[in-house]
Amino acid sequence: MKRSTGMAVPFALWMTAFTLVPIGIILWFAFTDESGGFTLANFQTIVSYDAAAGETLFSNPYITALFYSLKLGLISTLICLVLAYPIAFSISRMGESAQKTMIMLIMLPMWMNFLLRTQAIASLISNNGLLNQAFGFLGLGPFEMLNTDGAIIFGLVYDFLPYMVLPLYSVMVKIEKSEIEAAQDLGANAFNVFRRVILPLSVPGIISGITMVFVPSVSTFVISRLLGGGKRSMIGDVI
Repeated sequence: MKRSTGMAVPFALWMTAFTLVPIGIILWFAFTDESGGFTLANFQTIVSYDAAAGETLFSNPYITALFYSLKLGLISTLICLVLAYPIAFSISRMGESAQKTMIMLIMLPMWMNFLLRTQAIASLISNNGLLNQAFGFLGLGPFEMLNTDGAIIFGLVYDFLPYMVLPLYSVMVKIEKSEIEAAQDLGANAFNVFRRVILPLSVPGIISGITMVFVPSVSTFVISRLLGGGKRSMIGDVI
């Protein structure tokens, strides 16, 4: 028992130094003024009503940026879930060597710098980018794709899709084939097998994947700047 407790000490020190201490610093600055005294004035710019400017709660730039970020984060997370679920399930049913290959291919873009990946997307969907050139060859476009909400969502999905696939795969690969076959032997069709067996067993992966995608999607600022043109600020830009 003592040995197990001792092995947890490095993790406890890490969490204290890089999680609890930064949160404590944020709280300190949030509730203190320049002289170090307690104050709630820092929150007035977020929740107060400015009668002179006619600014309401929902037109406040902080609240506006927060709701905008939540909207884009929710949309991109749902798209990632819809795309990642069948991908993860298909990989989990493959052979062991094929699984390793597919997981490596999914992780491969993550080896590239996040900024470079986003810049590559900006070049791809620009007015003179590869996509518009392909549309032009077909006699279509050019389409205004860059500096739009759609471009930001596309970037969020591209950059964070692996963070949805990997947690789902790690859970689905543990679903035994015999469990699916047992449901089929009992007369369950494909939909009922999914609803009563696969979906309930994959819930932990869904929760983990949503958390890993939604949180960085809401707080990002690089994607909104490069793909959105800075027309609207996300909460990460405001911070």
